[in-house]
Amino acid sequence: MNQQQVAALEKAIDRDYGNIGGLVVRKEGETRYENYFQDCTATTAIHVFSVTKSIVSILIGIAMDKGYIESINQRVLDFFPDYTIKRGEKTIQGVTIRNMLTMTAPYKYRSAPYTKYFTSDDWVKAALDLLGGKGVVGEFRYTPLIGPDILSGILARATGQSVLDFARNHLFSPLGIRVEKNIVFKDKEEQFAFLKAKNISGWVTDPNGNHTAGWGLTMTAMDMAKIGQLYLNGGTWDDKRIISAEWVGESTKEHSRWEAHNLPYGYLWWPGVGNGYAAMGDSGNIIYVNADKKLVVSIASLYQPTARDRIKFIMEHIEPVF
Repeated sequence: MNQQQVAALEKAIDRDYGNIGGLVVRKEGETRYENYFQDCTATTAIHVFSVTKSIVSILIGIAMDKGYIESINQRVLDFFPDYTIKRGEKTIQGVTIRNMLTMTAPYKYRSAPYTKYFTSDDWVKAALDLLGGKGVVGEFRYTPLIGPDILSGILARATGQSVLDFARNHLFSPLGIRVEKNIVFKDKEEQFAFLKAKNISGWVTDPNGNHTAGWGLTMTAMDMAKIGQLYLNGGTWDDKRIISAEWVGESTKEHSRWEAHNLPYGYLWWPGVGNGYAAMGDSGNIIYVNADKKLVVSIASLYQPTARDRIKFIMEHIEPVF
């Protein structure tokens, strides 16, 4: 980038995308642009919201590669033999890992019972209690928070490790990503403070130690870029195989569709966005990969209830330059 292009990019950020904390652009395996805003630095770990889901997708793939999980067609309940199904409940018995990954599992609630959920000690059991009902297995239903934790429960049960320990051993440490600790909230004030924090490195758990799968992970902008580069590389990092190329391909192609918004969905990744695919979270957090241009864009964004479209930002201000 020349100075004029840099100035134009940063002017657009200042004018329209003021909650961006960090931006990294990698092209052909090299960092071509890296900058930080809003008093953030290269070490600032920000809550990435639903980007967490895509990280969990990677961990499911790694668990399959290593034989901890046989198939995504396994039933969810196979991993929870001690869970008691409510009388008359049949739908839950047909729900598979694939349904969880593609957001095609039914739930008993219309509006999410957040208070009941967050005040429970076991978020995995709370999610299982809400799974099933009168909905149809196979129909798309996007569940931002309540539901994905079941995948965390499956990972922990299948591997015999906490999700964070498994991630450290097989994903984070090989990529040089640091996630310091488990984060447990004492009250809702602590939870709200976490959403806006710039100085907390960790992964949220419930009081029983179950890690969140739909939100709750903090990452730096460079951490996110490394994940994007891993996928652009087809699952390798420094010539070491981290995850199978088959999982990378399968997780980033369409398996279901959010008809209301005409959006394709993969395995907790968003395929067909811009000219590539992405992991996306609230407030404008994104890992974007354009395989044709060998381009990775990561944006770590500070909490903001509504944020301007990051795909539009990338299309207008990043891709034309790189």
